[in-house]
Amino acid sequence: MKLSVGLKLANSLSLTPQLQQAIRLLQLSSLELEQEIQIQLESNPLLEKIEEITSTSESNPLPEADDKFDLTHELNADYLPDDLPVDTDWNDIYTHQSTALAMPDFEEREDNRQEASSLKEHIMGQINLLHFSQIDKLIAYCVVDALDEKGFLDAEVSEITLSVQHLLSDMEIDEEVEDDEVLVVLKYLQRLEPIGVGSRNLAECLRVQLESLPESTKYRSEALKLLAFYPLLVANDINKLMKQSGLSTEQLKLAIGLMKTLKPYPGSDFSSGEAEYQIPDVVVMKKADHWQVQLNPDVMPKLRINSFYSGLIRRADQSADNQYLRNQMLEAKNFIKSIDERHKTLLKVASCIVRHQKAFLEQGPEAMRPLVLRDVAEEVELHESTVSRVTTNKYILTPRGLFELKYFFSSHVGTTTGGECSSTAIRAMIKKLISVENPRKPLSDNAIANLLKDEGIDVARRTVAKYRESLHIPSSSDRKVLI
Repeated sequence: MKLSVGLKLANSLSLTPQLQQAIRLLQLSSLELEQEIQIQLESNPLLEKIEEITSTSESNPLPEADDKFDLTHELNADYLPDDLPVDTDWNDIYTHQSTALAMPDFEEREDNRQEASSLKEHIMGQINLLHFSQIDKLIAYCVVDALDEKGFLDAEVSEITLSVQHLLSDMEIDEEVEDDEVLVVLKYLQRLEPIGVGSRNLAECLRVQLESLPESTKYRSEALKLLAFYPLLVANDINKLMKQSGLSTEQLKLAIGLMKTLKPYPGSDFSSGEAEYQIPDVVVMKKADHWQVQLNPDVMPKLRINSFYSGLIRRADQSADNQYLRNQMLEAKNFIKSIDERHKTLLKVASCIVRHQKAFLEQGPEAMRPLVLRDVAEEVELHESTVSRVTTNKYILTPRGLFELKYFFSSHVGTTTGGECSSTAIRAMIKKLISVENPRKPLSDNAIANLLKDEGIDVARRTVAKYRESLHIPSSSDRKVLI
């Protein structure tokens, strides 16, 4: 084998650190981007955030140093002026407070909002006010600890008894606890606010609420009688329900109406955490019959190079400190450039989506056009993976609401005229047809497919069933109402 040395010229693609950073920033949401910017600001002294400075003009400026003002003459005068000269203004020290005669437009007050208490904290506060013995209070604490988010008891009575017995043993208390004692405490807790908390199922929750109503409440006894046939009530088997309960059609209708006023989940009014809000990355508005797309200025970071530290960099200096400043300045420039490229790409993709979905913005979901990633990628001359990264966890604010950019991409179904219809538009049509149907004779999936075929959309029955289930709409038999 002969060895030789030669030159070979070839093209290859390599991911530079700057390109890797640009790709990573591209797929970040607005909140994640804000966190990444904060990390860079804390680690790189050459990078700084531009703070918006608002200039306020003083209504009563202080007199200049060269202005001659004789305070002694004013004080020795025979009269007192309305406003004596002072060094500071009253509003510079004290803030306005609301009174019965005046209400300022803006008040500077500390944020004294308190987070809403959870369901368990609410129940524990009521338990501490009851005259329970030490053992009963311990049972109540174990019951509250076993509540789920809906307010139902997520444990068996025997399990709670065993837990209480273990706690008593750890506390070196020689007492025996039985299931009947737990049931008695549970009955007390179910009458606390919200009524029905600690119920083991929906039927028990509704029964506790009905029993807490005054006996003079109309159709209270009929509603309690219906709960004895709870399986038939859930199955919506009206004929068997009327036959076994002995109630007339009118009594059955009014009793069910009373039950609909009750709370199915006692813990529904207690949120487990703070509500999460999505901040739009892109805003769309119509001006002069044209849809304009722009980035949300509230989430656009305003960064720049720190002029003080950049002025310390010397060209010919090769010291460690000077080299450190050079490297940090290069990283800061690359970071600012990557964010700028992210915004340009996001705006380019969002503008392309808006051009394709003008009908949706003007007419609604039923006019949604079929669109896939490949169509947008070819139009904006980007790779499909790049478009996928741009549209992930990015939100656009339109006159019809806030949507994720992924919402505008959907598959298509063929029409009888040879065209295409978006699956999102078909879902909207199905939802509209079901909303106007007769409750006594709801539309079946086959009937909905025939109605869509009359509109020129060729879709199978099983496809209609799939779209209906994705909208969380029950079947026709479950939607049927006989009374």
